Amino acid sequence: MILGYVLSGLVTGAIFAVMGSGLTLSYAATGVFNFAHGAVGFLSALLFYELNQAAGLPAWLSALVSVALFAPVLGYVLHRTMFGGLAQAGETAQIVATIGLTIALPALGLLVVDLAGLPSADATSLPRGVGPHPALSFEVLGARLDTDQLITFGFSAVAAAGLWAFMRHSPYGLRMRAAVDRRRLATLRGIDADATSALAWMLGSGLAGLAGVLAVSVLGLDATAYTVLLFASATAAVFGRLRSIPWTFAAGLALGVVQNLVAGYTDFLEEVTGLRTAVPVILLFAGLVLLNRSRERVAGSAAEDAPPPDHLAGLPPWRRRMPWALALAALLGFTFLASEYYVGVAAQGLVLALIFCSFVVVTGIGGMVNLAQAAFASMAALTCGWAFSSGLPFFVAIVLGVLAAAAVGMLVALPALRLGGRVLTLATLAMALLADQVLFQVDAFSNGTIGWPVPALGLGFADTSDPRVRVVVLLVLIGAVALLVRNLERSASGRAILAVRSAPAAATTSGLSAPRTKIMLFALASAIAGLGGVLFAVSKGSITATDLPAFSGFVWLAVVVLQGVRRVGGAVLGGLVAVAVPELLATWGVSAHVGAILFGAGGVILAKHPDGVLTQLAELRHRRRVPSEPVLSEPVLSVPAPPPVQVDGPLFRLEGVVAGYADSTVLRGVDLAVRPGEVVALLGANGAGKSTTCAVAAGDLAVTSGRILLDGEDVTAWPAHRRARAGILLAPEGRGVFPGLTVEENLRTWLPDPDPVYERLPQLAQRRTVLAGALSGGEQQLLTLAPALVRPPRVLIADEPSLGLAPMMVRQVFDVFAELRSRGVALLLVEEKATEALAVADRVAFMRLGRVTWAGPRSEVDSERLTAAYLGVR
Repeated sequence: MILGYVLSGLVTGAIFAVMGSGLTLSYAATGVFNFAHGAVGFLSALLFYELNQAAGLPAWLSALVSVALFAPVLGYVLHRTMFGGLAQAGETAQIVATIGLTIALPALGLLVVDLAGLPSADATSLPRGVGPHPALSFEVLGARLDTDQLITFGFSAVAAAGLWAFMRHSPYGLRMRAAVDRRRLATLRGIDADATSALAWMLGSGLAGLAGVLAVSVLGLDATAYTVLLFASATAAVFGRLRSIPWTFAAGLALGVVQNLVAGYTDFLEEVTGLRTAVPVILLFAGLVLLNRSRERVAGSAAEDAPPPDHLAGLPPWRRRMPWALALAALLGFTFLASEYYVGVAAQGLVLALIFCSFVVVTGIGGMVNLAQAAFASMAALTCGWAFSSGLPFFVAIVLGVLAAAAVGMLVALPALRLGGRVLTLATLAMALLADQVLFQVDAFSNGTIGWPVPALGLGFADTSDPRVRVVVLLVLIGAVALLVRNLERSASGRAILAVRSAPAAATTSGLSAPRTKIMLFALASAIAGLGGVLFAVSKGSITATDLPAFSGFVWLAVVVLQGVRRVGGAVLGGLVAVAVPELLATWGVSAHVGAILFGAGGVILAKHPDGVLTQLAELRHRRRVPSEPVLSEPVLSVPAPPPVQVDGPLFRLEGVVAGYADSTVLRGVDLAVRPGEVVALLGANGAGKSTTCAVAAGDLAVTSGRILLDGEDVTAWPAHRRARAGILLAPEGRGVFPGLTVEENLRTWLPDPDPVYERLPQLAQRRTVLAGALSGGEQQLLTLAPALVRPPRVLIADEPSLGLAPMMVRQVFDVFAELRSRGVALLLVEEKATEALAVADRVAFMRLGRVTWAGPRSEVDSERLTAAYLGVR
């Protein structure tokens, strides 16, 4: 008996493992957690079904086309159109954009099926598996398995072995792992990070397609089932820490076995409906809390998620409020003039708007993405219905419902004390799914499938059974919430929230309590969502456990962020759009899939404009009001200095380079030249711009103006990886190694054969299988420079190569420089130890405040010039 559970669990776990491995691969290589991974699996399964049923292709050929061709091409297209830009976006934009795809991709596939007149594909469809049909049964070690199960496990094992071999023993896998380990350094070693990301998305999508096709005979063609499969697979990815594919695969197999054993041997759990099927969700939540504590800044980031500029700040208050006053007047006019049906539709939108206001608090102000808002709304509505049916006054029942939602919000806030970013997002969704599958299934709480009746809200002279009264009541409540949010933003608590969001560590040292701030935000947001849930039940007249499913939070977040999650106006607009678009499509006879596709397209737009529609409209009005002015470059101050030394045939030259970070200019017209077989020492005080010069020279930082020439060719527009392939090698400040790769793997990122390095540096040969991160500082620096001894670059740029090294290792490093100079390499050396640098330098350049103030032969450098360079004394 137990063996049968284990074997069948391994089959289920194999699907978890394959999908989880693809999720881990794409996240580790790109930093984007793809919530649409399950949607890619669904599309592949849909194509498999249609090719087999409509086109009549054999099952094996349909599977091959879907998995090996369609899914990778889809991954590449999504990378080019969306994922490539998302890698540089904030986490909120990443999460919402991929959630938008989760909504849009299945709808697009189903729309194509409808328009093409292909066989219907829905939850009632019964597609066959990849193997023989009907499936043949076998007895394996005393357990009955069919051909579909055996094929599933076999293909999963082959996929795992192939992926492991690809990542460990192919140059493409090595480049991908290097880009995962240190993306910036990988580009400086000639690895095209964009191509690597594209390959990762293609492989990840291929694995999602394989999991989708293998699971189609079990899941059918229900898009929601594939989203649930994604989160079960995310459990395996979490236990692999979203980095290790072998651990992810093993965790997926174990998850399938555990789920089967729990289902077969825990009869005592039958009294708790849904608990046995919620095993993946429980393990997901436990894994997130225990294994994935955020080591980065949590609750948002000032760098990645900075507030958009307020383009209306210069307008008088009445001008800022006038559009909203006109919109309110128009809505009230519509309420009292339009038919009762359409007023009811507007009331539904305002109910959603009230719930959406909770996103403004927790995401717009607090910077935390919470996908449990639907659970908060359900909790409040069910509590209110239960309390009212128990004989309590309706007003008391409403208060109890809101308080229950706030209490659950405080409970959900506990993971926020440890987690941040996408990990917190997954944790809140796990809590919502747990409530959906367990708590809301308790008959004593939800009253089964019947639910609880909820009466209209009486006001004495009228009640909310009239949609016009309902609209007015909702507008008053939304206005109260808007006033609350406005006062919160301007209060001391609001400033504390902003401080905790932007810099948690600094806020803590200033005496602010980050835990108290986060708990307050979650409690307030959940109370607002709960109030919206109660009004939802009042509008409907009843509430059941299935009225507000957990996955509603997906669509809600996408809609409100698309409109503008930082403003209550965005929540109101989002609520009205969420009900108006489906209603209009139904009126015009357009497929409901079109609405989902439009929301998904909004996710693609969000990748480029992450602050929402309202901010974009404000920006457009600002541009029309303020005429554009030509941007004038910062004038370069006249600094008395001798003309640059003329050298014959410089190999590498910077001419008038101006560059900086964001709005801060660092380099202000830098001129440098290095010829073959020459060492130029670039000296100056901290903050002079030396490291920025190195970054610009290697292509790691774009220039604002000026030129960079390599052997007379303008390489200014070349990216870092192309410059590295052309022979410009940067040894960055710190250590230029990939700590997660072994010594040999580090060498292979630059050399096809590392054996000549081992002959020159035997100490590295002895540690060839050791991770580079475990080497001493001196060994890491030698590992950084060792490839240049075997395959000398044309230009070597060394930024603080002796930083933190013992004197003996410093001598070895500078011996390497001397040898490279004798072999014709042009060296640009930035060094804090002036004595060491001057000992090997042929020419010297001094920098101060982003300018080269003097350049000349080493023989002309004396103590007076050194003092002027480092102390700013003329």
